[in-house]
Amino acid sequence: MARREGLTTLCYLERDDKYLMLHRVSKKNDISKDKWIGVGGHFEDDESPEECIKREILEETGYDVPLESLEYRAIITFISQKGDYELMSLFTAKAPDGEPKDCDEGVLTWVEKDKLFDLNLWEGDKIFFRLMEKSHDFFSLKMVYDREDNLIEAVLNGKKMQL
Repeated sequence: MARREGLTTLCYLERDDKYLMLHRVSKKNDISKDKWIGVGGHFEDDESPEECIKREILEETGYDVPLESLEYRAIITFISQKGDYELMSLFTAKAPDGEPKDCDEGVLTWVEKDKLFDLNLWEGDKIFFRLMEKSHDFFSLKMVYDREDNLIEAVLNGKKMQL
């Protein structure tokens, strides 16, 4: 299967007021090296966002999350002045029982939601965590990063946000 560059998914699996976070420490040439993110990845041929995230969750955690358990929360557009462009489908889901398997992309850890901002997160991720906690409404978020990976613009549902 061919990987679809620029089209990605991300899921935050939830349990007991915690998210399963992936500390990206294992991959070489990783834009997210040393960051904490959810699980997910690039679309393969003919996948819908739900099919992609279901496969990625299984590959990275060993959890087989039913499609109907996935909650599609947002579409996020990432633009970088380095020339990168990514359209990401953001999901949340209740985690199945049991512990995740080891992940070859980093270390999976359950993190209390009120401790998330103590982690090394992307600035834009902090914005969508706040939005997800405030409301269950679907949203569109555009985030623009400069060449040094600093967030320089955020646009929520077409309206520029104060950073």
